[in-house]
Amino acid sequence: MVGSVLLAIGLTRPPGATSFYVVTLLLAAVWTGGAFASGPLHLGWAHTRTGERHARPILQPFLLGVLIVAIFCAGAVLVAQVPFLRDLVNNVLDYARFASLPVVAVITLVNGIAEELFFRGAMFAAIGRRHAVIISTALYGLATMATGNLMLVFAAIVLGFVTGLQRRVTGGILAPIITHLTWSMSLLFVLPPLLTALA
Repeated sequence: MVGSVLLAIGLTRPPGATSFYVVTLLLAAVWTGGAFASGPLHLGWAHTRTGERHARPILQPFLLGVLIVAIFCAGAVLVAQVPFLRDLVNNVLDYARFASLPVVAVITLVNGIAEELFFRGAMFAAIGRRHAVIISTALYGLATMATGNLMLVFAAIVLGFVTGLQRRVTGGILAPIITHLTWSMSLLFVLPPLLTALA
């Protein structure tokens, strides 16, 4: 609940305002603190076709993140044609356009890791084996609803479901973190010029 409130407050701050940076870093601290307070978190394992664990999941989550970026960019072509949806996306992307991009990139990186530690780490483990993907995804979407931005909620549900499946398959948080960061960092740099070109 604290994280949801901070998320809502952060996105009401003007792009470039010091309060935006402070609130979003505080949000990352809340997610991370909650995650580590719950107990140990595991990185997880990649699996071979025979089901043997042999390495940390790195390449597959990265490629999955790239695939999701491609799908979201294709979706942006449609979103750009609907003024209401385009405005919702632009409200978020204004932080990349009008604030310090390197600082926003660091905040995006830190918050992406923190969200995965909490939602696909601690919360996923607390839910247990039964319906953990669906429940953790729903709670992630519910937390994002505090922003009042339907496009952010949609993105959270899609990303939450994919990373939830990764958490279930690999047994850890490394794959969800890599996919989340690939997705969020790529869109941070790709979507603003793409939507500007489509306008």
